[in-house]
Amino acid sequence: MSDFKKITEKPSLHNDLELMSTQEILEGINKEDKKVADAVEAALPQISKLVDGITPRFLEGGRLFYIGAGTSGRLGILDASEIPPTFGMPHERVIGLIAGGDVAIRKSVEFAEDDTQQAWKDLEAHGINSNDVLVGIAASGTTPYVLGGIADAKKHGILTAGITNNPGSPLALDSDIAIEINVGPEFLTGSTRMKSGTSQKLALNMISTALMIRVGRVKGNKMVDMQLSNNKLMDRGTRYLVEALNLDYEAAEEALKKYGSVRKAISELK
Repeated sequence: MSDFKKITEKPSLHNDLELMSTQEILEGINKEDKKVADAVEAALPQISKLVDGITPRFLEGGRLFYIGAGTSGRLGILDASEIPPTFGMPHERVIGLIAGGDVAIRKSVEFAEDDTQQAWKDLEAHGINSNDVLVGIAASGTTPYVLGGIADAKKHGILTAGITNNPGSPLALDSDIAIEINVGPEFLTGSTRMKSGTSQKLALNMISTALMIRVGRVKGNKMVDMQLSNNKLMDRGTRYLVEALNLDYEAAEEALKKYGSVRKAISELK
């Protein structure tokens, strides 16, 4: 690894930021952001491989775990937290863990990411096993918490993947599936919450959404298993039924309340 260089730590392509006008700052950030989607596109074969690896395990009752520190950890938790309301899956099927524990979601926990043993302890608390899949997220690709978790998971026969913004990083080399997203230097040197974080969010959106589609939690292009937990979602579900069953709004709303889910209403009434 002596020749490994962190792209995420390279100097910004923009200089004298403090001398820029607000408009110039925003234009510079936007210019860099435009590079992110293309960088994610280059990683699609690896993302596809990961989804295809998770799917059969998930259908057999396996789970998807995300681990990360700082922004990367928070993005994993965000993605996991959206699965129950969006797709009606139990909370324990997709789990996000962050170095330092839940308190680190809101407040940085000093040196938590430097513990190579803690990730496996956190995973063991959830009974992780060889039916599950572990995805480590680290822009640098060198976060000890993530690397330790990936190494221990591999020892226990668990499929692993690493999402990193540094090609050739230890995380990429140590994971079974390396998702390397080279977004280049950040607008603000080293601030990986920016392009790197955005690219991770896009990749996680793809992974979880594609997985949920593959395991049957979507019908057509609709979230038919979403939790009807507020008026907005009740309205969305009602409109789905209007379209699917050719009902008027009031009848669709009554059906949704009766059956409790879009999927069940369609199944019973179509």
